Parts: sequence; structure tokens; C-alpha cells
Amino acid sequence: MKFIQFTVDHDSSVKKGIISSEGIKEISGNIFTSWDYTGDIFKENQIKVTSPLEPNQVIGIGANFVKEPEDLPAPPEMPVFFFKPTSSVIGPNEDIVIPEDLDSVKFESEIAVVIGKDAKNIQEDEVADYIFGYTIGNDVTAPQYFHSDGHWMLGKAFDTFTPLGPAIETDFDLAKTRIKAYHNEEKKQDSNVDVMIVSINKMISYLSRVLTLKAGDVILTGSPVGAEFLQEEDTIECEVEGVGRLRNQVVKERKKVSL
Repeated sequence: MKFIQFTVDHDSSVKKGIISSEGIKEISGNIFTSWDYTGDIFKENQIKVTSPLEPNQVIGIGANFVKEPEDLPAPPEMPVFFFKPTSSVIGPNEDIVIPEDLDSVKFESEIAVVIGKDAKNIQEDEVADYIFGYTIGNDVTAPQYFHSDGHWMLGKAFDTFTPLGPAIETDFDLAKTRIKAYHNEEKKQDSNVDVMIVSINKMISYLSRVLTLKAGDVILTGSPVGAEFLQEEDTIECEVEGVGRLRNQVVKERKKVSL
């Protein structure tokens, strides 16, 4: 199933739905525990798709892909993880905003795992039982804000720096997917998970030994080789085969004019 969130016409209230051959079937309830159909069905041209969930928290992993399988190193004992604030989350077709003092920011197309229930001290072979589904993430980054001591938080934390969507796919074959990115319609990233240094099972198992993962947590799983910088008026489309495409445009933050 593909779960989405959306608004209708000029109503700002966010609805939940499932994509079907008949249209967008509205649902009510908690997608992680109990939900049901409302009976309302919307056409795609009636709705505006938003981020598919309001994450409980967003956790990313750094430098997790190589170009070729023969380049794969041994997985690190302690992967590089970081948090992204939920205030940075936006949905499809929303603007990525370049901070006022910068000319560019970097795109990073990624598989985003959505946790479906509490996970604490789980083994790698148990991870699938705790995954609700998969969506697409763009880990937008301003490396100009990376701290000289190696801290990444500020460079990952600006508003609009975590586009997610368009849907959460619960029927997904990780082994067959490819992660792609199209910068102004030119393909820049194209990779499968065979060149992922820390596997999804390993990273979620590891995280669960440090903290309790909760339903609605989103884990960004790293970006393939080929990420580049975005400038004002660019468009970026991140694709995960089997999930869809996440498109966003880029604008520049404007100086506030004093009156």
C-alpha cells in the first residue's frame, strides 16, 4: 500500500489516504496501529500531496555509499549518525530555501525508512518486523555550516532541508530498487543498495541499542555517489524505484527589509 497525506482545495487540514486505482481513498485513524476507510475518494487533480507523515524524529547516516562493490570497506564499528530537526521537513513540490548567506546547498537522494513500532535492542534479522514502510528523503545539506571539529548538525538543520514523500510504500523490495536523482532533469545519482556500507538492518539494529526507536521515526539511509549543489531556480527530483519521485524546486531566502 502507498500511504499519503494531502490537503483538498483551499482546506488547510491535512488528510490521510491510500493511493488506489480508483483514486485517493481517504482513511482515518493511526496508520501505525488502527485505521479505516472514510468512504471518501479524491482524484489526483483535487488534492495537494504533503509530507507523508509528521516524523517523531529524523535520523541520518553519513558517508554510507561507495561507487562500486569492490570499493566497499568493512562496516565501521560506530557509524556516523546525526539528527535532523522535524522543523526541516517539507513535502513534494515545496520550496527548498537556500539560506540568505549562501549561494548553494547540496542534494542527497535517499531511501527513508519509516519505523512502525517501538524497537529496542533488536537483532539485525528482526529489523523487518519493525519497519512500517519506505519513502523518499532528500537530505539537503549546507556543508559550509559544518563545524571544523566535525559536527554536522547546523549544516543539516535549516528549515526545508528534509523533503520527504510522496508516499510511504509498505510493499517494497529493497533488493530490486535503485536510488536516483535528477538535477534540472539531468541524472546525477543512480545506485542500488549493494554499494551501501552499513546495511539498513545493521544501522537500525545499532540505533536500537542506543535509543528506543518509535513509530513514526524516519531513518535516512545514506546517499549514493553523485550528489551535487543546488542553486536558485533549480529543480531536484529524487527517485526510489518502487516508491516514486520526490520533486522540489529551489529558491533563495530574501533579506528582510526594514520599514
